[in-house]
Amino acid sequence: MDRERLLEVAAGVDAGVAARLRFVTELDRLKGIVRQTPVLDGERLENSAEHSWHVAMTAWALAPLADEPLDLDRVIRILLVHDIVEIDAGDVFIYDTAGREAVVAAEEAAAERIFGLLPAGEGAEMRALWDEYERRSTPEGRFAYACDRLQPLLANVAGGGGSWARHGVTAERVKAINGRMAEGSGRLWEVAEAILDACIDEGLLE
Repeated sequence: MDRERLLEVAAGVDAGVAARLRFVTELDRLKGIVRQTPVLDGERLENSAEHSWHVAMTAWALAPLADEPLDLDRVIRILLVHDIVEIDAGDVFIYDTAGREAVVAAEEAAAERIFGLLPAGEGAEMRALWDEYERRSTPEGRFAYACDRLQPLLANVAGGGGSWARHGVTAERVKAINGRMAEGSGRLWEVAEAILDACIDEGLLE
């Protein structure tokens, strides 16, 4: 039984369940989106579903380090949805400025389509969380973004340079992008910057 037949059977019993199952089964595609960041042992690249889980757990563990009081459940929900648009738009390397600018419209369209699979109120709630991450308009959005910058930084360092080394990303560029972490947690950025300085001293970053 393929996916469409599965959903057809479900709709014959309960259309509301079927609509939610369409969304849930669509999310499986996120497991196939390969990112530039390696897993910590460097043996392979992570996928976007793994990343979303890992960064949500990162935020949970590091929440006491946020600069502002947080609704932690909201932070975790933001991180669980923040990369769903990559199902349609793909993963664009954070250091690819032109690529990031070009994909904005594709990500907006992806958000409309994917969150639109859910019943209206539920889809709108998830879409609002995605927007909150993109705009970093709340303490939760800013801390979610900080954790989303920290997780790949740690993986690249542990992996001997990871995507930085493969793409020739300079220390100046790494600091410029990841310095935005300070918007959500000055303490996290202070530690991250010390790690980056050590990478420069040890020749891991140019």
